[in-house]
Amino acid sequence: MYLKSKKTSLIILGITAIIFSKVFFILVSLNDPEGSNLLIVVVLAMIIYFLSLLVFLFNLSSIKKLLLAIIIQTIIVISLYFCLS
Repeated sequence: MYLKSKKTSLIILGITAIIFSKVFFILVSLNDPEGSNLLIVVVLAMIIYFLSLLVFLFNLSSIKKLLLAIIIQTIIVISLYFCLS
């Protein structure tokens, strides 16, 4: 049961990292008719995922770890947006 829960949590972190990176590039490139580059979106999603994975590896309960990792992803994207805008 623990392995299934951990696997599900990691999949949720991956999906949220992809969503956050796509939203970030949509917000940054509003005037760009071509849109965001898929490679750049995937690389940013991997960076966000691995940074939140470091937080996820702390010894907390599974719900707290997942929520903390998603909050870290949100903070990373918001800070990148304000730094680059």
